[in-house]
Amino acid sequence: MAPPVLDIVLPCLDEAGALPWVLERIPPGARAVVVDNGSTDGSVELARAADAFVIGCEQRGYGAACHAGLLAASAEYVAVCDCDASVDPGQAMVMLDVLRAGADLAVARRRSPRGTMPVHARVANLELARRVRRRTGAPLRDIGPLRVARRLSLLDLGLADRRSGYPVETVVRAADAGWTIVNVDVAYLPRTGRSKVTGTLRGTVQAVRDMSAVLAR
Repeated sequence: MAPPVLDIVLPCLDEAGALPWVLERIPPGARAVVVDNGSTDGSVELARAADAFVIGCEQRGYGAACHAGLLAASAEYVAVCDCDASVDPGQAMVMLDVLRAGADLAVARRRSPRGTMPVHARVANLELARRVRRRTGAPLRDIGPLRVARRLSLLDLGLADRRSGYPVETVVRAADAGWTIVNVDVAYLPRTGRSKVTGTLRGTVQAVRDMSAVLAR
């Protein structure tokens, strides 16, 4: 088999309800890298049955799983995508085209009917994007759950956050390194199951704290 053009890193914690849908939509030329972060619902078995590349990450945290996948990937380009069925991973190929046209980092901007995302999460995302724009100057309106960049370039950024601040740290460090960062519109769907972040007000607040800590550093 030819080596993948794009590795799609899928941080996974108990996503058995969504994982089959996601893996069925991995586009030709790409490879799914499922990073198990302690699932107990059979997610690992489902991923292996679908011939995905599966690794474990003992350190809990979204950033820890993302970074473990980045280290395990081998393709020139890497996407990081939530595996809750809110985003079709096939859209990563559109973002890859943006990189090939000259960008250094493509970040999803979620486009969806009102009601798809809880109000508290929508408000938090708008505020977060405003703060990231002010900090970095990057013209971002959203930091969505799908990002694409060159793997070695991401490793060179020295990303250190292992919690929910990982996406923001990616953007901040990329901006500080002089990268061209662009938002790419992607369709956003109601996720399968309850979100571990935006599913509760408490989870959203904790995520905002993690991301705020990154901006403050």
